[in-house]
Amino acid sequence: MYAHGGRRTGAERDAVTVEICYALVSAAFAAAVLFGAVAGPALLFDLPGPLSTVLLRLGTVVAPVVFMARVVGVLVRFRQAAQPSQPGRTNPDS
Repeated sequence: MYAHGGRRTGAERDAVTVEICYALVSAAFAAAVLFGAVAGPALLFDLPGPLSTVLLRLGTVVAPVVFMARVVGVLVRFRQAAQPSQPGRTNPDS
């Protein structure tokens, strides 16, 4: 990721910023959808007390785990992505 002796270019900083924002937004969306899928029935329907409690607690435990897993997964994949040495050109061996 460091192009010239350890200093990042403006384009590299922008790419990191965009990737971090994408990771956070997509993780929040995935966590919200998962929470809605797990805890939604407890909030929408008149379920028995213990079942409703279990679904709500399960949703509040699983959603942050999915959030963190998504953020870490996106950022690790971004860090490992091979950057082309010459943008717009292909490797002669490919």
